Amino acid sequence: MSRRILGIDPGSRITGFGVIDVVGQERHYVASGCVRTPPGAPLAERIRVLMAGLRDVITTYQPTESAIEQVFVNVNPAATLMLGQARGACIAALVDAGLPVAEYTALQVKQAVVGQGKAPKEQVQFMVVNMLRLSGTPQADAADALAVALAHAGHAGLLAATGGAPRKVRRGRFV
Repeated sequence: MSRRILGIDPGSRITGFGVIDVVGQERHYVASGCVRTPPGAPLAERIRVLMAGLRDVITTYQPTESAIEQVFVNVNPAATLMLGQARGACIAALVDAGLPVAEYTALQVKQAVVGQGKAPKEQVQFMVVNMLRLSGTPQADAADALAVALAHAGHAGLLAATGGAPRKVRRGRFV
């Protein structure tokens, strides 16, 4: 049975997306890229662009599942709020398309892809390239989105293997 997963790395300026197919234990790259909002645009325009861009991605690639990175608390409350609003717009687009939405922290994604929750972005990119056997390195936000999709593929596979038993998260790791 094949699954198509859309991973999202939300951002108020650049939102990365990554689409993979999962067939058994194999993961296959389908597409990745970014939805970019106009520089200096008001929040309402950014949200419109994000939702329209993700609707286009969903229509084009027809995912069966989606996963999104959770927002981390930044030292700048205004930036955190802006990121949360962009993430909400992304979730709204996914839910509007009827997709189930899974959420993962950055630590969970890094743990699933790299094996270490504090890995730098370059290491995440390197592992995404290797895991999906890519010929080039995707842009950082697109690579992060592919990592979210890969983390979801691994987590969902683990749930199926354990009979759907819920897993706890401790310090960003599944236990």
